[in-house]
Amino acid sequence: MVERKEYLRQLLSWKDEHVIKVVTGIRRCGKSTLLKQYQSYLLQNGVSQEQIIYINFEELEYEHLLDYKVLYQHIKTCLCPDRMTYIFLDEIQKVRSFEKAVDSVYVKENTDIYITGSNACMLSGDLATLLTGRYVEISMLPLSLREYTQITGMPAEQAFAEYMRSGGLPYVAAMERTDEKVDIYLEGIYNTVIVKDIEDRQSRKERDSGKRKITDIVLLKIIARYLASVIGSPVSVRNVTDYLISSGRKVSPNTVSDYVEALTESFIFYPAERFDIVGKQLLKVNKKMYMVDLGLRNHILPRKQYDLGFSVENIVFFELLRRGYKVSIGKNGQTEVDFIAQRRGILTYYQVTADMTAQETFDREMRPLQSIRDNYEKIVLTMDRFTLGNYDGIKVIHVLDWLLQDGIDNDGN
Repeated sequence: MVERKEYLRQLLSWKDEHVIKVVTGIRRCGKSTLLKQYQSYLLQNGVSQEQIIYINFEELEYEHLLDYKVLYQHIKTCLCPDRMTYIFLDEIQKVRSFEKAVDSVYVKENTDIYITGSNACMLSGDLATLLTGRYVEISMLPLSLREYTQITGMPAEQAFAEYMRSGGLPYVAAMERTDEKVDIYLEGIYNTVIVKDIEDRQSRKERDSGKRKITDIVLLKIIARYLASVIGSPVSVRNVTDYLISSGRKVSPNTVSDYVEALTESFIFYPAERFDIVGKQLLKVNKKMYMVDLGLRNHILPRKQYDLGFSVENIVFFELLRRGYKVSIGKNGQTEVDFIAQRRGILTYYQVTADMTAQETFDREMRPLQSIRDNYEKIVLTMDRFTLGNYDGIKVIHVLDWLLQDGIDNDGN
């Protein structure tokens, strides 16, 4: 198993706290493995096997528990009197009205509950209503470059090249890779997410609205390919709609909005809102979308040369999320800052570029940071090693060095 030390640390920090731990993330990013690693830790630290209840709802032997009333009764009979019982419910969104069972178990004494899901809509509707203030979400992502390098044992430069091409899904990192095997594996993951996880989402949406939202899987894949091709560029529902109409598809903005929402709720794409640095407010138009794994992006797009800078930008965006930042796109007058990373009330500004050796590029990347008049840290991440240094307080750091840092409390220093 690929050990996810940082996520395990997060779970341990909430051990025995009376809140439900909800681990979310795209399929095969390592959620089930994380739960098993946590259970191993418990067994090694004085917890008995009878104190652990583990149910993976993707396994056929648990099919009878897909009824929330049956699930509740099963858990109730397995609870240990006068001792803490650790309850792990994997891919819980498959259980219709699961929140009723979870809430009923939650109110019992000596229960510590952990659930996982591959769709963000599990945290909406009845779950949010019933469990408001009673759960914490741990958003799980594919491997960081640092984890990928440790697992593969590759030299840093080689690992970065492989990571850019094949992505960071744990099984891809651990497998004996060939281009064909990686492509077949990613095809299976992508189709499962697009069809199976979207279907789970639809079932929940049907209960909330009385109608199905997603019916055209071909259209869904077309929209996914378009969003993958424009990562790092501002995009709106109108942009996507105009593209589809120009390609001969008759579609309404409302339909496009529903399909984009499905892709974000399944954790394939993550939005980044734009933030007005001067006005100190979020802007409602032209957010950017980043794809959770570059291996999946490379799989679904036609084989050709893509903009290296945007791929690196995609990696940096998710690394900032891993490090616990809230990330937005900065607008400062007529200029734009790639990322504003906010954590505990402190901001850090980031520019990301493949190369700054040309004077024109150097000036273009520096200008937005130079125009910001506050004293928060400003960093440029680049793949060239010729422009590294400190320019009037603006740090230029090699992106590979930055990605390989521990990152938990290190903001680039």
